[in-house]
Amino acid sequence: MNKLISDLVNISKEAGKEILDVYNSFISVEYKEDKTPLTEADKRSHKVIVEGIKRISEYPVLSEEGKSIPYEERKNWEYFWMVDPLDGTKEFIKKNGEFTVNIALIHNKKPILGIVYAPAIDTLYYGGNDIGAYKIQNDKIIDLNSVKQTRNDPKSITVVASKSHLNEETKEFIKMLEKFYDDVKTASIGSSLKICLLAEKKADIYPRIAPTMEWDTAAAHAILNAADGKMIKYEKVSDLKKLENLPELEYNKENLLNPYFVAIRSDVF
Repeated sequence: MNKLISDLVNISKEAGKEILDVYNSFISVEYKEDKTPLTEADKRSHKVIVEGIKRISEYPVLSEEGKSIPYEERKNWEYFWMVDPLDGTKEFIKKNGEFTVNIALIHNKKPILGIVYAPAIDTLYYGGNDIGAYKIQNDKIIDLNSVKQTRNDPKSITVVASKSHLNEETKEFIKMLEKFYDDVKTASIGSSLKICLLAEKKADIYPRIAPTMEWDTAAAHAILNAADGKMIKYEKVSDLKKLENLPELEYNKENLLNPYFVAIRSDVF
């Protein structure tokens, strides 16, 4: 593990400690202008991450809790850090453990390095260009690129679907898959851990036909790319193969809202 990754892992874990301190006590919830929840944990994690990154890097930081940087200022950034101090605030409030700290390095609109840390289960994923994708659990580092690539049964597919965003369009997408696979299984987990499931070959495809923001996906996107997977812009299709050549998500747009997307592990096509 190189020095930069080691520093980012330490920053993520420090942020995780702040989150768990709040998680294990009374959770006070505020609501932002867009009606999304905000807790003391978001604020404390944001502070730890921003201060930590400033100690190790000169690149600017764009965080969900500091997102008001004008596009005119950030549009010319070649490199920058994109941060979600607490991804899965609703999961955090429900106390189901499925929330993460997300840190991504973006280069010319593409995520090239990502850290996703789930403090409640002490599990961390990292990956990026030229380094591969990894999972750290129980102090053991697992090389996700060494995990068997071939799916056990090509006639079976596992779809990651969000329980809270299982809208009609997502149901239609799953129904489309049923035309091509004998067995369509579904799995559900919170926050950016959905994308990490694909990187570690525990699921095959994640259609997100509902709103997300750039900081929700950037870190896990970098990890999935490092595991040879893709996160592509969603289009309504009648055949999964037609998704193969669609463009990947880009970052640092004027509007930080992501388009709908489909995340796919490396060997689905």
